[in-house]
Amino acid sequence: MAQTGLRIFLLISLLLLDQTVSQASKFKARKHSKRRVKEKDDLKTQIDKLWREVNALKEIQALQTVCLRGTKAHKKCYLMSEGTKHFHEANEDCITKGGTLAIPRNNEETNILRDYGKKSAPSASEFWLGVTDMVSEGRFVDVNGMALQYSNWDRAQPNGGKRENCVFLSQSSQGKWVDEVCRTAKRYVCEFLIP
Repeated sequence: MAQTGLRIFLLISLLLLDQTVSQASKFKARKHSKRRVKEKDDLKTQIDKLWREVNALKEIQALQTVCLRGTKAHKKCYLMSEGTKHFHEANEDCITKGGTLAIPRNNEETNILRDYGKKSAPSASEFWLGVTDMVSEGRFVDVNGMALQYSNWDRAQPNGGKRENCVFLSQSSQGKWVDEVCRTAKRYVCEFLIP
């Protein structure tokens, strides 16, 4: 009887030991599986980060190409258009290239634009700027909708009323601004911010 009890005890002990080992294996497998999922998520995060860095480098390279073709000044690059367009078409073209129509923020930027315009398009006496009063007559803003802190109007300008809502830089007036009908075709300068 003692032997039978010992056998039963050994059998129960073996079953308990087997079950404990089985549960420990399952726990290890689950822990290993969680580690794999975490490693996979970490890899995905690293790949996403690398793609963002690659895209940022592509943008910088494209911007450097623009700066090489145009001119660079004070964290901005300017690029003169090849041909003429209406104001809205010119604005869309600059946006497509990753910039905006040029918006001079002070006399120095106006002079840089004027000099760049003379050098890159000597036959163009006027080119569009990213300034308009289309939304509210007489209230000129930049193409991003921001109020202007600076302006460089020519004498008796702006004078177009509701008819002339877009602004160009006049080479003959030494970089002064003039309002004009937006449907007029002119050269234009795109502006790109350097990060």
